[in-house]
Amino acid sequence: MTPPETTATDGEVEHQHAIKESADLLRFATAGSVDDGKSTLIGRLLLDSKAIFEDQLESVESTSKSRGYDYTDLALLTDGLRSEREQGITIDVAYRYFATPNRKFIIADTPGHVQYTRNMVTGASTADLGLVLVDARQGLTEQSRRHAVILSLLRVPHLVLAVNKMDLVDFSEDVYNRIHKEFTSFATKLSIPDLEIIPISALLGDNVVTRSEKMPWYSGPTLMHHLEHVHVASDRDLVDVRFPVQYVIRPKSDEFHDYRGYGGQVAGGVLKPGDEVVVLPSGMTSKIAKIDLFDKEIGEAFPPMSVTVHLEDDVDVSRGDMIARVNNAPKPSQDIDAMVCWMTNEPLRPRQKLAIKHTTRTGRAMVKDVQYRLDVNSLHRDQETKELGLNEIGRVQLRTTMPLLCDPYSKNRTTGSFILIDEATGVTVGAGMINSGT
Repeated sequence: MTPPETTATDGEVEHQHAIKESADLLRFATAGSVDDGKSTLIGRLLLDSKAIFEDQLESVESTSKSRGYDYTDLALLTDGLRSEREQGITIDVAYRYFATPNRKFIIADTPGHVQYTRNMVTGASTADLGLVLVDARQGLTEQSRRHAVILSLLRVPHLVLAVNKMDLVDFSEDVYNRIHKEFTSFATKLSIPDLEIIPISALLGDNVVTRSEKMPWYSGPTLMHHLEHVHVASDRDLVDVRFPVQYVIRPKSDEFHDYRGYGGQVAGGVLKPGDEVVVLPSGMTSKIAKIDLFDKEIGEAFPPMSVTVHLEDDVDVSRGDMIARVNNAPKPSQDIDAMVCWMTNEPLRPRQKLAIKHTTRTGRAMVKDVQYRLDVNSLHRDQETKELGLNEIGRVQLRTTMPLLCDPYSKNRTTGSFILIDEATGVTVGAGMINSGT
């Protein structure tokens, strides 16, 4: 007897499509010292992946000629601020988007100067992969190490060290091996789950998109091949359900007068209709009735999908609440132990009062103590310093006026992070990564 033909349900099709969409997007941030060629490399990736309009390329070629260059300055494709073009450096974080047949990409081109470390933290905070460039002539610099440490602190799961400007050292295998050995030794002190070291020439395109014939001694992947195939789908937490409620959706239309949903982005775990859940901080329990994605119902939701969740019971849910599994919920915490990157000129000091934003929840916090300042070059913990200056990173104890529904940053980068805000000006002054909460 022939078994009946089986077909995938709509929910299964949506699930597979969502997984593919999630895996097909890679966010990566470039980092490194000044003049290591970050902007040029991104320009090369954009050019060789055919993501540049002809008029853009003509403008860059014309500008390059007017400056007397005998080559096309691809850095002009990303350095958008006038001051960046004048100085030939990156100051702000420049975001660029491009795609290949295999994957879509969002690039954060971060600045290399020490005084713009805060911008680098901003660009790398949401990255799946960190791309650190070093000049083959200079080798590892203080800023190269600094950025590798920051990427490690931010728990960026994949790291690529691109040894750039190989054309200026005659594509020397010895130079590459020396930098490879030095960085590999340094990386053992850091938390870097996945490391790839690739020799390239961003200006000429060697090993960027196409394999270089000038470096036959290198047998690894090209940069583009690695970016297209690095596996990121398993980097997200699919066990611990975390759904911060961003908005209560109640349409005013007569057609949807019974519609009540809770919109937000899934921060962890897998949500399915029928799951028993708890709403925090109230502790009220219910079951998921259905999940909407835009205008259609889906069978499950997982990070980083933005969906609308409906509950079977009319429980009180508002912005800032979190939906989690009954037996696997975050513990509300008011005493927070965290690593903080300080982003303003006025130092962070004990007894200071600030606003804090964690997921969709906003409250107030007081600095209880600055335990130490971390020297990101030597990883030395300076316990004598009791304040953090601009661009410095340290371990800080906070007391919040309202409980935060948080996880350790090492477990969940969304529920384990927060920003600190100056209440008088509304300016973001710090970014934090939670170690623990009580």
